[in-house]
Amino acid sequence: MPLSAHNLSQLKIGQIGIIDSFTDPIMSLKLLEMGCTPGERVQLVKVAPMGDPIAITVSGYMLSLRKAEASTVLIHLLAS
Repeated sequence: MPLSAHNLSQLKIGQIGIIDSFTDPIMSLKLLEMGCTPGERVQLVKVAPMGDPIAITVSGYMLSLRKAEASTVLIHLLAS
């Protein structure tokens, strides 16, 4: 059950969210092509030592994103 809206860059390691929408139309096309579609479940798996990039699981694979890219993805956090 969704609890609150955030952007993907705000997840902590292990947290799970559901993609809701995007804030950048150009970046959204790239993300959609990589499997980041509304309704898809995402989980933060790793964060680089300096905090950027991050690695998430989405659509059955691991995807690395810069925090600026991840911040354009709006998600609903799931209860843990």
